[in-house]
Order: sequence, then structure tokens, then C-alpha cells
Amino acid sequence: MRAQVVHQGRELFVELEITAGRANRARVNRAPVPRPREILGILRCVLFAPEDLALVRGDPGERRRFLDELLVARFPRYAGVRSDYDRVLKQRSALLKTARNRQADLSTLEVWDGHLARHGAALLAGRLELVEGIAPHAEKAFSEVAPTSDPLTLGYRCSIPGELDRRNLEVMLLDELAQVRRQEIERGVCLVGPHRDDLLLNLGEGPAKGYASHGESWAIALALRLASYRLLKADDVEPVLILDDVFAELDAQRRRALCAVAAEAEQVIVTAAVDEDVPAQLRGTRFAVGGGAVRRSDPSNSA
Repeated sequence: MRAQVVHQGRELFVELEITAGRANRARVNRAPVPRPREILGILRCVLFAPEDLALVRGDPGERRRFLDELLVARFPRYAGVRSDYDRVLKQRSALLKTARNRQADLSTLEVWDGHLARHGAALLAGRLELVEGIAPHAEKAFSEVAPTSDPLTLGYRCSIPGELDRRNLEVMLLDELAQVRRQEIERGVCLVGPHRDDLLLNLGEGPAKGYASHGESWAIALALRLASYRLLKADDVEPVLILDDVFAELDAQRRRALCAVAAEAEQVIVTAAVDEDVPAQLRGTRFAVGGGAVRRSDPSNSA
């Protein structure tokens, strides 16, 4: 995959090679980079797709993934933090699963506690900052696309009970790990850490997952993606907005709201199975895909 990208005023040629059974390779301006994840952030994208309904109706893992992917898009260094945390979590979880065997050696559990707390605190700090940054954008976007609904509010539920002290997240994680040590050994699972957290979406007085109608759920998903776009754009790096076959799922009011944001974007890619699903006000180059071929199509015959 190759792309010519303008990033912070510089024109960069980015290449990514993915080969089954071998390590991925990446190049920037023909020069190899040591780790492919170093190209993260050069091209920022915001994708809105039908699967985004799971952000509202799905399990907490969907919302954690949303936060982490946006966090990495905004601050690529978190790709390493996330990878380190996942690695430690996997190793510590494997150790806990052996705890039911009384002959298991748990002498290294405290060492893994320290690793989990350190990397978990870094990831948790990034998520908390992100939720603070995106919440106003999401709440405003929802009021635009669903003005007659109850207001949307965002929050963050942490596996650490009580009020968080952001200067001491690592210590707080270690303390909570000590509190649940016996339960973890009995159950063989890791009960504390960012992998147990959730992004809270509240509609009025209740959780969106239980109170939002189908249309409101779509509006919340749309608001989260619009908020992502506006948050990234506020960093003075113009993201590419990708709308993957979503207009068919939206009513007229939400279509207008999405079109208004799309009109602000420097580059938008829209896909649709039916040409009529694309609002007339979205003008641009059109391509038809069919029969294993891609061809440029004029507006009167586009698909």
C-alpha cells in the first residue's frame, strides 16, 4: 500500500508492505523505518461505518477500542503503550490461570503487578485526557443531529473504585491489585486495569445502551465520529473523513448534519451500494465498482 501524504506542510511518500508469515515492513520517502508503527499519525483518518452502532449497543470492549484507536491516531506514541500493556496483561493472565494448581509458582506475580500498574497507568492517563477532550465535541454534535432528544453526556468508568488521583494512578492500581489478589487467584483472571474499564454514554438520566431508541443510537454513534473528526482537526492536522455506506441508515436530519461536516473536510471518501443514498450536495469525483473493475463515472450514471 502506498500513499502520497501532506503532513504538517511536508509531502511524504508512505509505503506499507504486509506479507503473510513475515514481519510487516514500512518506508517513508523510500527509506525503511525500524518499526512499522512509526508511520502512525502521518495519515489521520476518521471512519464512520454501519458497524459503529456497536459503540452504543455493544459490549465495553467496543468502546475501549474506540478510545484507544482515537488515542493512537492523536498521539501515536500510545501505540507502544497499548502494545506493552496488552503484552503484560496476557502474561499476567496466563500466570493467574495456573493459580488453581497449588503447585503453581506465583512468586513472580508481584513483578507482573508492577508492570501492569506502570503501563496501565500510562494508558489510563491517556484515556482520561481523551475523554475530557472529546466529550464537549460529542455532546455538541449530538445536539446538532438529535435536537429533540435528551442531552448526551460522556464519562469514564474505571476498575479502580472512588475518585482518581491522576498524579498517582500507578500507586492506585497497585493498591487495588493487592485488594483483589485473593479473588484473582480464585477466579484465575485479572480484575483490575484499563481492560476492565468502559466509556460511559448517558442519554438524559439513563445509560444510552438501555434507553436510546434505534435512531438515537445511530445519532450517538454519529456524534462520536463527528467528535473524533473535530478533535483531530483541532490539532491542526486535517484528517481524511471516510463514510462507508452510512447514509442509507440515517434520516434526513442526520444526513444534513453529516453533509455539513463533510463539506468542511479537505478530503472525504464516500462509499454507497446505491447511488441515490449519497446526498446530492456531496459533489466530487465518482467511481463505479462492479464486475471486478473500477471505472470513473459521471454524476448521471454514477454508483
